[in-house]
Amino acid sequence: MKLEIWTEKYRPKNLKEVVNQKSIVSRLKAWVKKGAIPHMLFAGPAGVGKTTIALCLARELFGEENWKKNFQETNASDERGINIVRGRIKDFARIKSLGADFKIVFLDESDALTTEAQQALRRTMERFSGSCRFILSCNYSSKIIEPIQSRTSVFRFKRMAEDNVDEYVKRIAKGEKLNVAKDATKAIYEICEGDLRQAANLLQASSALGKVTKETVYEAAAQSKPEDIKEMMQNALKGKFPEARKKLSDLLITQGLSGEDIIKGIHKELYLLDVPDEKKIDLVEQIGEFEFRMNQGGSPEIQLEALLAQFMKHGK
Repeated sequence: MKLEIWTEKYRPKNLKEVVNQKSIVSRLKAWVKKGAIPHMLFAGPAGVGKTTIALCLARELFGEENWKKNFQETNASDERGINIVRGRIKDFARIKSLGADFKIVFLDESDALTTEAQQALRRTMERFSGSCRFILSCNYSSKIIEPIQSRTSVFRFKRMAEDNVDEYVKRIAKGEKLNVAKDATKAIYEICEGDLRQAANLLQASSALGKVTKETVYEAAAQSKPEDIKEMMQNALKGKFPEARKKLSDLLITQGLSGEDIIKGIHKELYLLDVPDEKKIDLVEQIGEFEFRMNQGGSPEIQLEALLAQFMKHGK
């Protein structure tokens, strides 16, 4: 039996199926009715539908039979230089479209292109604007040169809210006949932080053993449970350093978590602790310092123990 990847199996096929991004979808639907689109720039975090919407747009403009012939997807992170623009993109743009007035070039992760490549792309966009439309996708629009931004309609994608992730998880659960616990969906949202691609992958990984629960989700994600992090922090604040150190050892050795994951969990849980705001400010500064030390090559165990010692001092 062939194992399908759920991110592709449950990728929306048309604009109606897209989760959230309502203002963007409504504007694109209006252009689809007219049968024409401008050059576009999709900017936003990973897993929020930039590539999906570009594919849906091509399907609705060109039809199921012709969209693949009139649509080219290129990932700029694979080839960042000027040759990708002068070669593959230019060759595709100059060929006449089949059964349509124009073709679409979708350039994913376009913020990875060098400045020289972007300058060449700008000239290509001008030269072939009559026969080709360009859709650029990026995480940070600030990394795209101003001449390209001024030639495109910019769409800013936002992260998915918890109810959007819940809707998507339910859609997959219904299709796969999964038994998903309520707290599991919340755990998926807390881990993926609005990234639907990660949510689908996490759901597929955690469903391997049957029922999807909060425990199986955190196990599949190899991330710390918030209650474990909170218990460790509270022990340190109460002066119970041996207990806090034991919990840290459990997270690092028994659960096999990385120091970076633990310190991110500490940062997230800090704001939920019942301590004065002045102390939270001091502790945020300490977290930043020890996170930097780990990135510079410091031992995770030693640095995290030193951070817990700072928590203990503030607790007293």
